[in-house]
Amino acid sequence: MRRFFLLFLILPVLELWLLLVVADEIGAWATLGLLFLATLVGMAVLRYKKHSAMEQRAQIERGELPQKEMVEMIGGVMLGMGAVLLIIPGFITDALAVPLLLPWSRRLMSRWLFHKGNLQAWESGAAYTVFRTRRGSRPASGSGEILEGELDDEPASDPQQERISRK
Repeated sequence: MRRFFLLFLILPVLELWLLLVVADEIGAWATLGLLFLATLVGMAVLRYKKHSAMEQRAQIERGELPQKEMVEMIGGVMLGMGAVLLIIPGFITDALAVPLLLPWSRRLMSRWLFHKGNLQAWESGAAYTVFRTRRGSRPASGSGEILEGELDDEPASDPQQERISRK
């Protein structure tokens, strides 16, 4: 947590310093033009990502999300992060965005994250749930007894109906 605080404290100072250095070299208007161009590219990428995210959400709701698509979804999140980094004014954030925007590097990073995080997915009805587990972790042991039943919000009129029956 402390590292993130230092990052958010130091990064704007570094960005401002680099902007002044670049403006001194190529001129203030050219620097502003580059920042504006990076913002436009970031907004265009976000607009594109919005449409593909809606398609992925539809696939999730249909329960059609195997591992290959999960890796692609991680890459899509990286693409969105790269677009946001482009929108933030500054050349350091733009440099951090480039690997997230290039398809080949994004694919490599998303595969690495998928396998490093040991992500697993289980289909549960119409929704998809992604669980992150650590290597070597085991599920918690329990009694193994499963109780099935239905919830009725209306109060029971007969005391016999209030009993829980086990199947």
